[in-house]
Amino acid sequence: MCAQVLVADDDPRQAEVVRRYLTAEGHEAVVVHDGRAALDTARRLRPDLLVLDVMMPELDGLQVCRTLRGESDVLVLMLTARSAEDDLLTGLDLGADDYLTKPYSPRELMARVRTLLRRARPGTPPSAGTGLLRVGPIEVDPSAHQVTVDGVPVACTRGEFAILAAMVKQPNRVFTRGQLLHHTRGVDRSSTERTIDVHVMNLRRKVERDPQRPAWLVTVFGVGYKLAGGPATAR
Repeated sequence: MCAQVLVADDDPRQAEVVRRYLTAEGHEAVVVHDGRAALDTARRLRPDLLVLDVMMPELDGLQVCRTLRGESDVLVLMLTARSAEDDLLTGLDLGADDYLTKPYSPRELMARVRTLLRRARPGTPPSAGTGLLRVGPIEVDPSAHQVTVDGVPVACTRGEFAILAAMVKQPNRVFTRGQLLHHTRGVDRSSTERTIDVHVMNLRRKVERDPQRPAWLVTVFGVGYKLAGGPATAR
């Protein structure tokens, strides 16, 4: 699948390596070296995927991700230092689709790129199955990769969708964080249990009337999470 990829990294040598790997796989790659250029170029080109370093001049990657998420659903793969866990969790909180910690191998980066593009490709058979599933006001359409609450579409990242798609199939089942990690592995193989907590927190903001007092996406203390409600209805 050929895609247009914007690479934003203030390390010219690293960015050039990434560009060459992307080009070798048939993608069109554009490189910029600061956050302001990343934002302006993303708005102008509307790429399929943005490979976004966190630490950049002008605007950092988190600011770029925050701004773009309010404007588009471009795929965002964030690059962050291994020690900066707060940065990567903040990136997920802002709507990044995946992240990779430095140092990384270009081959691993390409594998992440392929996974994200494959999941975003229209017509790709979803692993979660087909047919609409509904629990309470929450409806999940795996084939369209869409979530609605009371009929209103809700934008979810791929990690969030993977979690919700698993839980809506088995309402009232308690999932441990480890089990939810399993469901997100194809989306984000570097997920941790803390990442699952961030995804759940973000989902509550999107599906609950009062995220501080969730009625649907409930914590089972000492175990994990469940989607409360009656049996799932399919249609």
